Amino acid sequence: MPRDPHVVMRNIDQRLFEQVEGARRFAFSEGAMPVKYKLLIAMAIDASHGVGDGVRALAEAAMGAGATKEKIAEALRVAFYISGCGSFYTAAEGLGDLLG
Repeated sequence: MPRDPHVVMRNIDQRLFEQVEGARRFAFSEGAMPVKYKLLIAMAIDASHGVGDGVRALAEAAMGAGATKEKIAEALRVAFYISGCGSFYTAAEGLGDLLG
């Protein structure tokens, strides 16, 4: 997996990193929606945008928060329906050795 982009950006621009990290903490905090569902949404968006490493990282985080393989599959079905075949191939690339 490529180097963590947060580490790279923290080294380049600490102030920007702090802003991004604050937004991340806010977006993924417990609220009306459980964190695992927020992570599944983010994973589906990464699949739609062609970010295989993000799909994997977010799937792992979602599983750590209690998501099942079946929930991951269903989130990716939505990504496929909305975004098409590219999300299918991105998900397969990101999850192949994790869930395949």
